[in-house]
Amino acid sequence: MMNSQDALRLQQLEDQQAARVCISNYMWLCDRLDSTETVQAIGDLFTADACWEGVGEPYAARLGRHLGREVIVAMMAGYVRTPAHFAMNAHFLCSEALNQQVDGPLFGRWLMLQTSEFTAGGAHLNAAEINVEFRREASGMRIHHFTTRNLFSRPVNHWHAADELPVPDKN
Repeated sequence: MMNSQDALRLQQLEDQQAARVCISNYMWLCDRLDSTETVQAIGDLFTADACWEGVGEPYAARLGRHLGREVIVAMMAGYVRTPAHFAMNAHFLCSEALNQQVDGPLFGRWLMLQTSEFTAGGAHLNAAEINVEFRREASGMRIHHFTTRNLFSRPVNHWHAADELPVPDKN
């Protein structure tokens, strides 16, 4: 039989896994900002009173602070256009750190690398520190406070070179 301490530890492990899935789904959807359905799916990952914000320079000024799920959805909807804003977009998360106090909110920190190619031309490489406070709701783990802080940002020539990919000979 499970005691209360074991039950709490199990809940924390389940919360941590749910937070991983939540942030992974968020990044995956952000790589596919192509429809109102995608934007709504992003909104569903946030609490009703969530905060999404860029912190530090240049993100505070360029990305801003957005309070409430509907406002976050509206901000994300700004990326959905024809032709698409992103020709290619990929987010990579690493260096995960999760921390949760007993019966308290769950906090996560990641380093993120974003590779983007824009339909209007050009490509960009960004690295950021992502900090997220998650809240458990009846429907699952949701993002309550999301911050992104730029570590570096630079344009690159292009992502998809036509050069042949070297592979070992098969003899």
